[in-house]
Amino acid sequence: MNANLPLPAGEPPVSPRTDRGRVMRAFNLSLALVLVLVAVFTAQDHFNWRPWAVAPLESAGLLGILGAPLLHGSVQHLAANSFALLILGTLAGSVYPKATLRAFPLLWIGSGLGAWLLGDIGSRHLGASGITHGLMFLVFVLGLLRRDRPAIAAGLIAFLFYGSMLITILPHEPGVSWQSHMGGALAGIVSALLFRLSDPMAPRKRYSWEEEDEDELDPQRDSDLEPPSPHRVPVLWQPREGQDFVVLPFRPRDSDPSR
Repeated sequence: MNANLPLPAGEPPVSPRTDRGRVMRAFNLSLALVLVLVAVFTAQDHFNWRPWAVAPLESAGLLGILGAPLLHGSVQHLAANSFALLILGTLAGSVYPKATLRAFPLLWIGSGLGAWLLGDIGSRHLGASGITHGLMFLVFVLGLLRRDRPAIAAGLIAFLFYGSMLITILPHEPGVSWQSHMGGALAGIVSALLFRLSDPMAPRKRYSWEEEDEDELDPQRDSDLEPPSPHRVPVLWQPREGQDFVVLPFRPRDSDPSR
C-alpha cells in the first residue's frame, strides 16, 4: 500500500448523470467568460483601454492586474485564449469544481503580478493567456499530487492539448508576455498545493492483502475485494460427531501372487 497517496474520501462514485451535469456546468461558466472577453474586445475601440493594461513597476499600472485579462490586442489573440479557456476551464471545472473556483482569483491576480514585476518598463501587458497557463498548471499538478484515475486522466488531456505551455513560460517570442504566463503558472502550482483536497477523491479499490492485519473481512466490502486467501475460505465439510478424524478401512494386499 502506497502511504504517499491521499486517503480516499469514502464517498460513493458519482453517477453518469452527475458527471454530465458537472461537465455542462463547467462548460457554461467557461463559455460565459469567453462571451465577456468577446464583448469587451468589441468595445475596446470605444474607450481608452490603456489604463486597464498592466504597466510594469508603475503604481498606476497595478490597475491592470484587474483589467488586463479582459483586454486583447487582436482577433487571433482573443481566439487563441478563448479556445484555451473553453477546453482547460471545462476540464478543470468538471474534475475539480471546488478547487477551480477557489483557485481562479489567484490565477487572475498571479498572471497580472507576474507581468507587473517582471515586465519591461514602458511596455503594456494584456490578455487572458496568464489565466490559461494557470489552469493548465493547476490541472497538471493536481494530477501529480492526487494520482487517482480522474486526476491522471485530466492531467494527461491538459498536457496533450497544451503541453507547450511548459515552454511558453520562458522568453521565446517578441511581443508575447511570457511574464504573465509565468505568473499564472506559479499561481496554478500554488493553487494546486493549497486546494488539492478541496474536492473528494474517488474511492480507491482495495485488495485482500491490505486486510491481512484484520481478523476477518468486512462482508459489506467483499464485492470490492479480490478473492480471499485460501486460509480464509470456509471449510465445506465437517468431521463426524465426536471424532476429529475418519478412518477409512483398506484390505491388506495378499502376499501370495498366485491368488
